[in-house]
Amino acid sequence: MKIKHTILVLLMLMVSSTAFSQHLKGKVLNTFSQPLESAYVFNVTTKSHAHSSENGLFTIDNTSVGDSLKIGLLGYETKFVVVSSSSFEATLLITLQEKAFQLDEMIITEELNTASTITRLDMNTNPLNSSQEALRKVPGLIIGQHAGGGKAEQIFLRGFDIDHGTDVSINVDGMPVNMVSHAHGQGYSDLHFLIPETVNKIDFGKGPYYGDKGDFTTAGFVDFSTKDYLKESAITFSMGDFNTLRTLGMFNLLEKSKHQNACIATEYLATDGPFESPQNFNRINVFGKYVTFSSDNSKLSLTASHFTSRWDASGQIPQREVDNGNITRFGAIDDTEGGETQRTNFNVEFNKYITDNTRLKTNAFYSHYAFELYSNFTFFLEDPVNGDQIKQQEDRHIFGANASVVKETSLGSTPVTISSGLGLRHDIVNDIELSHTLNRKTTLEQIQLGDLNQINVDAFVNAEFEFGKLKVAPALRLDYFKFLYNDKLQANYITQSETKTILSPKLNFYYDAASNLQLFLKSGIGFHSNDTRVVVSNQGEDVLPRAYGLDFGKVWKPFPKLVLNSALWYLFLEQEFVYVGDAGIVEPSGKTERYGLDLGLRYQFNDWLFFDTDATITHARSTEDPDGQNYIPLAPDFTLAGGLSINDLNGFSGGIRYRYIDDRPANEDNSIVAEGYFVTDFNANYSFDNITLGFVIENLFDTEWNETQFATESRLQNEAQSVEEIHFTPGTPFFIKGTIAYRF
Repeated sequence: MKIKHTILVLLMLMVSSTAFSQHLKGKVLNTFSQPLESAYVFNVTTKSHAHSSENGLFTIDNTSVGDSLKIGLLGYETKFVVVSSSSFEATLLITLQEKAFQLDEMIITEELNTASTITRLDMNTNPLNSSQEALRKVPGLIIGQHAGGGKAEQIFLRGFDIDHGTDVSINVDGMPVNMVSHAHGQGYSDLHFLIPETVNKIDFGKGPYYGDKGDFTTAGFVDFSTKDYLKESAITFSMGDFNTLRTLGMFNLLEKSKHQNACIATEYLATDGPFESPQNFNRINVFGKYVTFSSDNSKLSLTASHFTSRWDASGQIPQREVDNGNITRFGAIDDTEGGETQRTNFNVEFNKYITDNTRLKTNAFYSHYAFELYSNFTFFLEDPVNGDQIKQQEDRHIFGANASVVKETSLGSTPVTISSGLGLRHDIVNDIELSHTLNRKTTLEQIQLGDLNQINVDAFVNAEFEFGKLKVAPALRLDYFKFLYNDKLQANYITQSETKTILSPKLNFYYDAASNLQLFLKSGIGFHSNDTRVVVSNQGEDVLPRAYGLDFGKVWKPFPKLVLNSALWYLFLEQEFVYVGDAGIVEPSGKTERYGLDLGLRYQFNDWLFFDTDATITHARSTEDPDGQNYIPLAPDFTLAGGLSINDLNGFSGGIRYRYIDDRPANEDNSIVAEGYFVTDFNANYSFDNITLGFVIENLFDTEWNETQFATESRLQNEAQSVEEIHFTPGTPFFIKGTIAYRF
């Protein structure tokens, strides 16, 4: 009887364990009833864990009645929940209370994405107030403006002069920013349609290691996500030097609800800049978003935005004219430069759980983009009578869609996460033009004119295998391109076409050496595409040159309030592209290699004082030229950026920010040098009731600096011979702007 009784008890325990050790479904919300992404859910009893998805949902295995769950997210109060029988009857709702960031609460192995966590911390301590600052949130990324404020910024990252986006892919809510085969340059990325205060999250990655990232992801990628809701409505008004004006309105359109949100934001910006010939710059932005959650926690987002901008520019001026006193640093040789641009976007996103462990994420988008730019880089070198002004123009439609499925499963006792996806992008560019013009009115010669059509279809699969502390993540990506071009300057109608397919494997390793020390080894192959006009004229040569990358690094918290990240990296390119926009050609410059060291530091002195800095040391050279002749023009070999920030000290906030780029070669033999600079900015704000007063000082110490520089051969109208030397756009001198904001 005792044996039978014992067996019966064991069977009952087994049945009980089977019945009550099961999947637990939950949802993590904030106090506004909005879902929280990347919250860490840990079963203290069984040691199993999960993270909340974009919809705030999570499923945690091996959970029974009586287990204790710990739910945490940096910037929110940690919460403990005891699992009851009712927890399994419906989705368990968990609400986290927002609070001040505390770095000592951060546990590296609990973070789903440490890079995203770092940018979230930086955005919290240094809120965005310009589209330029959005890109500067990426550690190690430096930007420069050189055409009156309306042109896309020049980007520097990991020893690349990326021009306007050739080697970094940029997306907003899954919608591409980079323009393929653009009138001004391959990968051109105009982010000015993004209102900075609408940014919710910035994800980034350096190198070609990510299966879901394709064209232009050689130096890395930057993904922006906009806010699904506004905590409150606000009106902001700013005025500053150089006739600078900015107004911003952000409005909730629906009462706070956990089922749907709607908001709209409008921005107007105008400035003359510090130049003797006023920029007459203005830009209007409109952004609207509607988000709804269904009863099964599916999420549907509808986003629309539009911006239009126009400006005049003084262009890049020759150093010799400043040295001889003919013009000042803020003067001009040809002040008829400038342009107009506009972009309209529609984006639909849909996310849902297909099963408890399988989720679907999709988006479809359409953009209409118009661009007209007037430049004069060489003055009277080619045309000594009329000058060398050029017009670059295009009218573009972009259609696209992406779909991915993430499935969490297991291979025996090994947890496996499999991500797979498909994507389509179709660019239709009408009347893409390069012309020689006079005074922005008269067309003297059409150098290029045609219609362009480019299709990119992609597929990827990525797997993550968890072997205890070690995670192994192989990935494979396939891209197919079709290039079509009709040259309107030819007498006969001919469609030139080429196709190309490329396979890009990746393999990454992550090792949790301790709870606050993660080591990683990343490897992969990426690519950047060439301009369609060059592809068809070269009959498919050098279409998709590969980039081979390797990173070895760590994220480490040696002390409770100090986070360090570092990486040794190497990148080899089969072909470097230099787009010469004024000639309408792409000059291949051969194979290149870059290697270097990234260093980052985040330190919290107390509840309200933060320090951060990021440095990149790089060696960049061409591999096919002799020593001394193998410098890569404008490739920076040392950059540094960071600052001190005060976050909510009795209503006060603000900080001091610095950025530094050292002297760098402007040509292949380093005989012409682009001078480095160290620039410091300062801001301070005070909030009381529903009002915030603040001011910003750019270039606090009135440093004389050149924002962008190029080694250019030019000839002035009174010169018999051309001269190759530095041509530059001066950086902003001391500039102060005051702001008042009202929240309601």
